[in-house]
Amino acid sequence: MNITEEKLRREYSDRISDIYTFRADLNIVLKPHDIPEVCRFLKTEPDLKYNFLSCITAADYLGMRDKRFEVVYILFSIPFGHRVILKTRVDENEDIPTLTSLWSTANWQEREVYDMFGIKFSGHPNLNRILMDDDWVGYPQRKDFPLTYEVPNFSWNKDAVDTRPRAPWRGDEWLPERP
Repeated sequence: MNITEEKLRREYSDRISDIYTFRADLNIVLKPHDIPEVCRFLKTEPDLKYNFLSCITAADYLGMRDKRFEVVYILFSIPFGHRVILKTRVDENEDIPTLTSLWSTANWQEREVYDMFGIKFSGHPNLNRILMDDDWVGYPQRKDFPLTYEVPNFSWNKDAVDTRPRAPWRGDEWLPERP
């Protein structure tokens, strides 16, 4: 048991849903409302100092789990060279508290998760789209997002490619035939 696991078990044993090691990385599953407090502890605890939020991402488990989405936070301690992965599970229309007060990089990372999956972060200062157009309808990383087919437009086939817009999520009526 490493020092991170030891300290988290001591401080938050009643809040940890699951804790396991996978490929040498400690994974901790928490309830959404516990994420900010545990992150603050991991960042400020002198023996841990997880001072770098490497990544926030998500996965869609449509029809596979009780809660549809899993949000994943990867934290790194620069002084000690340790990494920990925090996970929380939410359904559609369930918010997660923002981490922007702890790490400024959470601002853009939470916006990306919102833009791709539609997961909302309560208390976020500017939860707007960051990758997709403002008029985009839907969330492209969700498993139920409609798939389309598009022929790449190269210089050798530019006259043969149909360039009409094809976006069924915006209400376009037709889809191209697959070759």
